[in-house]
Amino acid sequence: MVRFEDLALFVRAAACGSFTKAAREANLLPGQVSAAIMRLERDLNVRLFARSTRSLRLTDEGERYLPYAREAIDLLHAGRDELRPDDEALTGTLLIAAPSDLGRNVLLPLLGSFRRMHPRLEMRLQLSDQVTDVFRERVDVAIRYGSSADASFVALPLAPGNRRVLVASPGYLEQCGMPQTLDELRDHSCLLWQLNGRLYDKWSFPLAGAKANKTVQVKGSLACDDADVVRRWAVAGEGIAYKSWLDVRADVEAGRLTVLLPQQPGEAAPVQLICPHRRQFSPAVRQLHGFLVERLQQ
Repeated sequence: MVRFEDLALFVRAAACGSFTKAAREANLLPGQVSAAIMRLERDLNVRLFARSTRSLRLTDEGERYLPYAREAIDLLHAGRDELRPDDEALTGTLLIAAPSDLGRNVLLPLLGSFRRMHPRLEMRLQLSDQVTDVFRERVDVAIRYGSSADASFVALPLAPGNRRVLVASPGYLEQCGMPQTLDELRDHSCLLWQLNGRLYDKWSFPLAGAKANKTVQVKGSLACDDADVVRRWAVAGEGIAYKSWLDVRADVEAGRLTVLLPQQPGEAAPVQLICPHRRQFSPAVRQLHGFLVERLQQ
């Protein structure tokens, strides 16, 4: 009979690509992980890994079996969570992925407050503007900008009304002037974001009564794949940025940044909490979602 512990070590070893790394994460000896995999292979009568002195990779059978192993583990965890009352002290580890700017400047203090409310809960925060694949990466939830109709995962709104805004520092506006129209953005130094080699230099704005958005081709000598760096450049007076309101709200309220063309609505930038599937919607995830919705709406 397949043991749950062996199944969990198989999934961990597949994610790590190494028995040694899997053993370190599970606080075991490499030999114990190797023995568990051999026992699982004997129970299934297949080879799950192709091993050599330098590499470890899944066999075709291992690749086919892996999603079933993950699903079995998720089902067992979901069953355990269903038996717990929501007011029970949260325990375990919650793995969270979030965008760089939102994570550092908005979520970081909120997650600290949430952790203090649940001192037995451990949290691991991964900050990156790369879109996290919640099915392949080892995360419980991902916080993302944008909306999606993809039914393969659970998407819960956190800040559905959030929009992007044009901002610049008072120093930049004193030196270069305030643009009066969207078209005048072409004559300004704009701070650009890039991802996977793509430069986002076409800024989109909804227009009242129009079916299509207005797109403005902008230019600038500064670009970065870290959205927080773009915000910092704007605060330092390097140019105009087109940012999520949540990312720049504190800077605007403190006078470090000024909103440009406030009568012009910006592109929608809703924030969602993404969960691979409903079976991973644990008490910790449910309570984190409710906490973030309340705080972000404030």
